[in-house]
Amino acid sequence: MGILNITPDSFFGGSRAGSLQEATDKAGKMLAEGATFVDIGGYSTRPGAADISLSEESERILSIIEPLSKYFPDLIISVDTFRSEVARCAVNGGAHIINDVSGGTLDAAMLDTVGTLQVPYVLMHMRGTPGTMNKLTAYNHLTVDIINELLPKLLKLKEGGMSDILIDPGFGFAKTREQNFQLMNHLQAFHALGYPLLIGISRKGMIYKTLDSDADHALNGTTVLNTLALDRGASVLRVHDVKPAMEAVKLWMATRAIH
Repeated sequence: MGILNITPDSFFGGSRAGSLQEATDKAGKMLAEGATFVDIGGYSTRPGAADISLSEESERILSIIEPLSKYFPDLIISVDTFRSEVARCAVNGGAHIINDVSGGTLDAAMLDTVGTLQVPYVLMHMRGTPGTMNKLTAYNHLTVDIINELLPKLLKLKEGGMSDILIDPGFGFAKTREQNFQLMNHLQAFHALGYPLLIGISRKGMIYKTLDSDADHALNGTTVLNTLALDRGASVLRVHDVKPAMEAVKLWMATRAIH
């Protein structure tokens, strides 16, 4: 899953597209490099990001979805939003998947909305808001608590007739750096939920802070952790850099093919 942000303030500048031409070029490059999905975001959820109106987020996303659907008719478009109205507009505009960083906690109507729309849904774990999540990192048992917080939402989705769900444990969202690595070590536990795992660790602070670097120099660390995630059962990697991620997938699959 390639990341395409229609935002001026996403934490990694390489994911941003400031014009339709730039967005089209980036999406085409991701597809050529092997991306299965492109995840379009119109609202930055990095810690401390500025709030924007529902209409501005919708405008940003729709301005890209419709042209991309035309230029790349086989492209599977995911929309990164926690707002149910944006999700509805995006699907009506041609999007296929809703990727909700809040797992339905920031918009009470989201889970019902995706049930009505009947589109695949990425259920991610997060606490609080992008502005408060860094203060909400107290857990009794990290993995168990996250699973227990996801379960009621999964039940609600299933009650709404949803079966096409991906689980994202939410690296970097209401977790300390140490908790992120603990989460990686216990990733297999999430298979008990019975749904594929989507992992989003690309260029995040757990990588560049550990390496005393920055997001611009975190590609090698991203590849290492993506490979570990694959070995622990990840089904989808959400990345800024599609080619290196696909190379990791191909090499990992080659090792699995040899007995």
